[in-house]
Amino acid sequence: MIVNYSTILLTDLIMEIVDKFIFKYKGIYFVRNQTTPENIDSAESFEIQDDDVFLITYPKSGTVWTQNILSLIFHEGHRDGTENITLIDRIPWLEYNIFEADLTNLPSPRIICSHLPYHLAPKGLRNKRAKIVYVFRNPKDVLVSMYHFHKIAVTLEIPKDFDTFLEKFLAGKVGNSLWLDHIEGWYTHKDDFNILFLSYEEMKKDLRSSVLKICNFLGKELSGKEVDDVVDKAIFDNMKMDPRANYRFLPSDQMDFSKGDFLRKGTVGDWKTIMTVAQSERFDRVFKERMEKLPFRFCWDMQEDP
Repeated sequence: MIVNYSTILLTDLIMEIVDKFIFKYKGIYFVRNQTTPENIDSAESFEIQDDDVFLITYPKSGTVWTQNILSLIFHEGHRDGTENITLIDRIPWLEYNIFEADLTNLPSPRIICSHLPYHLAPKGLRNKRAKIVYVFRNPKDVLVSMYHFHKIAVTLEIPKDFDTFLEKFLAGKVGNSLWLDHIEGWYTHKDDFNILFLSYEEMKKDLRSSVLKICNFLGKELSGKEVDDVVDKAIFDNMKMDPRANYRFLPSDQMDFSKGDFLRKGTVGDWKTIMTVAQSERFDRVFKERMEKLPFRFCWDMQEDP
């Protein structure tokens, strides 16, 4: 085998190995053992088809939930054999393709999931023919969900304590870097893409209306009965019990399910159960000014109207 030492050296210069869990590449932190600089580079040049649908999120923002909703909209109503295929095979990941799905030859329309920031996403998405569903969530709940997720994810560092993890999150020293940069980037460049922004909280408040909004954006017509079926199967408790959708199929070198579930609570306002007043105020001091410049309404509990 011929080893190209110049390529290895160049990659090492670009990729900063932060610790044994994450590395920094092109200004973004990524989880080691789940992706590589080569995967990230190939994602940028991934050839887009006009009927592609991309689900883009920052981690722990309702990704698996929306994966399931999109799969139900496109496949389950037709019962075309997908009922026995796991969610990650129906809607695979772009940069975190740990099962090495053949993304190029997925049946059309291809539905692909990604956590990438806008500037590292496939360049072909900028032709505005393929569609993007971007789901965002109250960042305090994102933080808390990510904190608990780190406890069961084998490939992630187990947090020393919540306060330490809070500071890492606020500094963007977690997988996929700073939440604010991610959502700001995609929103600021929204005119470059054919994109629908949808909040986790509005999905929780009125799932049926959210399903209809997604269908309308994607040009997908479902009967009232089919919409009801999507909503029923996408309810959190039903999804949590569905072995195809609850990510229980992940291997032990990825997840330690003895320490918790991938799908934990699926609630709004869970941050109030763990964050102290001082921690909440610290969060606000760091994030509030930039968040106020975003056009989105962030709900902090279910009593608020999204």
